[in-house]
Amino acid sequence: MMMEEQARHMMGGMMNSPMTQGAMMAATGFAAGRGLIGGVLLRNPLLLIGAGLVAGYLVHKYEKEIVLAATKAMGMGKDFALQQKEHLSDLVAEAQEQEAQPPQAAETPSPQA
Repeated sequence: MMMEEQARHMMGGMMNSPMTQGAMMAATGFAAGRGLIGGVLLRNPLLLIGAGLVAGYLVHKYEKEIVLAATKAMGMGKDFALQQKEHLSDLVAEAQEQEAQPPQAAETPSPQA
């Protein structure tokens, strides 16, 4: 009886963390989506063909917007990579400067009587 209360107390604390709640929501959504989409679409060839046609139509209709969004995302990725490269080179240069400086001796305060 005492062990059950301790276990319930420990699990109750874990269930209140946002990380655990997010993981449980993701697992539930994955299981529900897998059951609905995987069971219906993959087993019925007409629905699979229909879903492909709808997806193809939407890609054709919004082709310019998709290309613009992809181009923008690629540009942002390149900018991010260049920025990180610059930060890394700054850190390396700073570390080399600190290594090049001679170590300074710590001065001890003179005892005053």
